[in-house]
Amino acid sequence: MFPLDFLTTVPHSPGVYQMLDKKSRVLYVGKAKDLQKRLTSYTRFAGSDHNKTTVMLAKVHKVDILLTNTEKEALILEASLIKKYKPRYNIILRDDKNYPLIKVTVQESWPRVHMTRRRKKDGARYFGPYSSSSSMWATLRLLANMFSLRKCKGSTVKPRKRPCLNLQMGKCPGPCVDLADKEQYQIQVNKVLMVLEGRNRSLLTNLKTEMTAAAEQLLFERAAEIRDQITALSKTLEKQIVASDYLRDLDVLGYCRQGTSIGIAILFIRDGIISGSRNFFLSDPMETDQSILAQALNQFYDQNTIPAKELVLPFVIDDLEILSERFSELLGSSVQLKVPKRGDRVQLLQMANTNAAHIFDEKEKQERSWLGLSASMEKLLHLDHSPERIECLDISNTSGKQAVGSLVCYEKGNPAPTRFRHYKIKTVPGPDDYAMMEEVLQRRLRRGVAENSLPDLFVVDGGKGQLGVAMRVADELGIRGRLDWIGIAKEKDTEGEKLYKPGRKNPILLQAHNPVLLYLMRIRDESHRYGVTFHRKLRNRATLASTLDKIPGIGPDRKKSLLKQLGSVDRIRSAEVEELSSVPGIGPELALAIHNHFQH
Repeated sequence: MFPLDFLTTVPHSPGVYQMLDKKSRVLYVGKAKDLQKRLTSYTRFAGSDHNKTTVMLAKVHKVDILLTNTEKEALILEASLIKKYKPRYNIILRDDKNYPLIKVTVQESWPRVHMTRRRKKDGARYFGPYSSSSSMWATLRLLANMFSLRKCKGSTVKPRKRPCLNLQMGKCPGPCVDLADKEQYQIQVNKVLMVLEGRNRSLLTNLKTEMTAAAEQLLFERAAEIRDQITALSKTLEKQIVASDYLRDLDVLGYCRQGTSIGIAILFIRDGIISGSRNFFLSDPMETDQSILAQALNQFYDQNTIPAKELVLPFVIDDLEILSERFSELLGSSVQLKVPKRGDRVQLLQMANTNAAHIFDEKEKQERSWLGLSASMEKLLHLDHSPERIECLDISNTSGKQAVGSLVCYEKGNPAPTRFRHYKIKTVPGPDDYAMMEEVLQRRLRRGVAENSLPDLFVVDGGKGQLGVAMRVADELGIRGRLDWIGIAKEKDTEGEKLYKPGRKNPILLQAHNPVLLYLMRIRDESHRYGVTFHRKLRNRATLASTLDKIPGIGPDRKKSLLKQLGSVDRIRSAEVEELSSVPGIGPELALAIHNHFQH
């Protein structure tokens, strides 16, 4: 607990406080209208020894405070710090899956529309995430059929002597050959944004007006194009769920508590149509329901996720007026937070609450599925431990160069990305996979012993040889029996897989469609993907570094700046002089030299 004399130095002012442990790790971030009053309340807290707040306070070694001018500023700062540090005892909104997003690169001269799985702060517009990849691809196909935008990769359009086939197919206006009209192209982009924002009815009205105007001007080909867009959009509208007869935009918040766990569901209604939803599960949050939902909303809405004009709430939440003011600034117009008592909003709220309750049904279903799978694994693989936590190691290198070990972790059947690790090989100079594996195993398992963080099952990508290396390291550390070990390798000249166990002469052979084998293959394939991606990144950086070394004036610091801002070899190759010159340390003359080097 923090020292009491510290409280005498804390002012009666709004601000944010950060609770830190002995290693200066942020345990909790909170805000207060009166910092001294809020922090003093912790000294009077009297919960049980197992209470989450009691456990947290026992770990607090220091408290940092940041003063703000207003309570609203404290609210914004709190959300920013939580997203930055992800404190253990704060509410953190996380999706269970890495859902795909649709990205519109509005920051580029000639914007593109494509799928991505990562949201970046690059000025682009992101839509989703889509819980169904098939619906996401269907949306992309609809947009591609309705609007002709460029499909080529890269933030800039490279001039071409001849366009690609998309121009001849009418799928691209041809900016690479100076055939596209900038103004008309931007109009198409704006229509794409209207579709993705769920404003299909408004867009349909606009298209009908455009079609009539084109026909009156005897532009019949243009009118026919718009007619086809109207037809495609009308078919999409027929499939969408109508939530209201009135054209309005709402975000409806559903909330369900079961024991100490919370389910939150958000329904997005645009132009009276349900355009999407998001679900979140909080296992054991602190604070009251009113505070939890307020914190969740404060985290969810930001510059990238703009609220609707009206938020329908299941109950009155904390900081209602401040949140309304903040959300109004994000939207650029008034945002109302309402708790309905009657009418169709109550029905929508019931729907959202049902979705929130369904989160627990899905969790229970996943738990039952995992219990069945783990029991099968114990039986078929003759395991001594329940495989609650599984780790898998893969080695990637090119003739010993840019060698990396990749470790992935799965917990109760699901990937745990925060436990994924990359290891750069430090002690092996040449192409020796066994020695590389031994080095990584030594580093991972020694730390696991020191921190008591060993998995229940360790999977090695390989056969008897690779498993033998793992057993040698395990015996050196004296941990062979503390966890189970499996080697997985493809059978020669077949599509099958063999599973090897230490001390067993013959491999375990499972049928190709056995759930246990498919699960282990999925983990092995993920470790391979994770390693190859990082290895390719290192290889590209090395290639770029050797290429940039040939340009006078480029040293280690400037190479680092180029990589940090542009991110990849292809981006630097395709970057225009203006983009290169915006990199810190790269002036106009050097930017021109880099551009000319890659273009000639």
